[in-house]
Amino acid sequence: MEEYIAPNRKRIPYGMMNFAVIRRDDCYYVDKTRFIPIIEDADKFFFFIRPRRFGKSLTVSMLQHYYDIAAKDKFDALFGDLYIGKYPTRDRNSYLVLYLNFSGIVGELHNYRKGLDAHCQTMFDYFCDIYADYLPQGIKEKLDAKEGAVEQFEYLFTECNKTGQRIYLFIDEYDHFTNAILADPESLHRYTNETHGEGYLRAFFNKVKAGTYSSIERCFITGVSPVTMDDLTNGFNIGTNYSLSPKFNEMIGFTEEEVRQMLTYYSTTSHFNHTVDELLDIMQPWYDNYCFAQGRYGETTMYNSNMVLYFIKNYLDNDGKAPQNMIESNIRVDYEKLRMLIRKDKEFAHYASIIQTLVSQGYITGDLKESFPAVNITTPDNFVSLLYYFGMLTISGTYEGKTKLTIPNQVVREQLYAYLLSTYDEADLNFSSYEKNELSSSLAYRGDWQTYFGYIADCLKRYASQRDKQKGEFFVHGFTLAMTAQNRFYRPISEQDTQADYVDIFLCPLLEIYSDMK
Repeated sequence: MEEYIAPNRKRIPYGMMNFAVIRRDDCYYVDKTRFIPIIEDADKFFFFIRPRRFGKSLTVSMLQHYYDIAAKDKFDALFGDLYIGKYPTRDRNSYLVLYLNFSGIVGELHNYRKGLDAHCQTMFDYFCDIYADYLPQGIKEKLDAKEGAVEQFEYLFTECNKTGQRIYLFIDEYDHFTNAILADPESLHRYTNETHGEGYLRAFFNKVKAGTYSSIERCFITGVSPVTMDDLTNGFNIGTNYSLSPKFNEMIGFTEEEVRQMLTYYSTTSHFNHTVDELLDIMQPWYDNYCFAQGRYGETTMYNSNMVLYFIKNYLDNDGKAPQNMIESNIRVDYEKLRMLIRKDKEFAHYASIIQTLVSQGYITGDLKESFPAVNITTPDNFVSLLYYFGMLTISGTYEGKTKLTIPNQVVREQLYAYLLSTYDEADLNFSSYEKNELSSSLAYRGDWQTYFGYIADCLKRYASQRDKQKGEFFVHGFTLAMTAQNRFYRPISEQDTQADYVDIFLCPLLEIYSDMK
């Protein structure tokens, strides 16, 4: 057996969220440190929302290592060749960093206090250990004697204030439990008890606010939805929401230029069967087209960074071949939340269904809300905003004085259509996956379009006969799009995508993936 020789190239940090490990292991890092001075120039209590698997946790990790006073001797190794290493700010390595990640909390809403207490106990103890040289002697033992996260947190920032220490508080995935209220309407009552009045979660965030008058000098909070923050803090009155700010549109995710630079690097160190431009043409319809600020529309769109890394990793592992599955399995699991959203969508009158309108019309309009309470999730503008924050919609300009929103790319489109079809299945329609796959293959490799579209027409007829209101061109168009989106050999392009008047739906063959298609 020949000796394995590792490729002489930077590792791809797919699935990695620890900034120090990425730098230590010589992984490819897209430099986002240029945003540090801009963050410092913003309000000190910073709230930021982006879809899952977009790079929020890595951004938080990068900021932690930059500001951590205990990591001062590692600054050159971590940041020396990056933007901020050349242009450091005055506040580098000057804070005690307190990091909380609510996704690590074990427990449901009915026993959330126990999970929150356990997580905070662990992180508070770690904080005391790391910064023992900066804190009063015996602080850890006295902290452990306090009961629960709320009391311990107050004690911790009070003691830090006495010694003149400054805390930078990071809370990642603060809204981890929001999915519970989407999945189960009965959870709303428990959620309301936790986030209002004397609720424990409300009490904890009240202490966060109190700490900002003490030793908590800066705060950086991330999540995927503004719902929980509105409920916890009475309209987010402890910080500023920068989620829709043009200044931070490119802070998380990759620009096309950043993707191009990455592909160019690997093209010089690995075997490529495509040019960089050809690979961008393959990736763009699937992973690009996120716009997070109205002021950036038409200027810069963002790629989902996790999906870009997934693609490049698989491309290199497959000796220069595009992956047959353009959607990673973890993304498919994440989009299970679409079932919850579609369930919420059903609470609208069926003729006013937002998701149905989106699929049929190709776009929807609304006013994006920076915050709204859970009890109002299903009001139209709030529901549209929730779809946007979850990454199901992207900003596509304005229309009649409102924000125009569309499905960003094929990854989201495929998932959205799949779960829309699941609502048709609930109407006692059985769409055989095996039959659909066989017909799709027959269309792609034998040109049997009559049988394929005959099957879709039959499904449409059966469903429409059960739903008298589901008639008209928009419904037929949306249903057909949802069905054809399940064909793995083609990418359906609707007239709303191409602005062409002469075709309703065009099935674009994925020849770059299935090169044996004739």
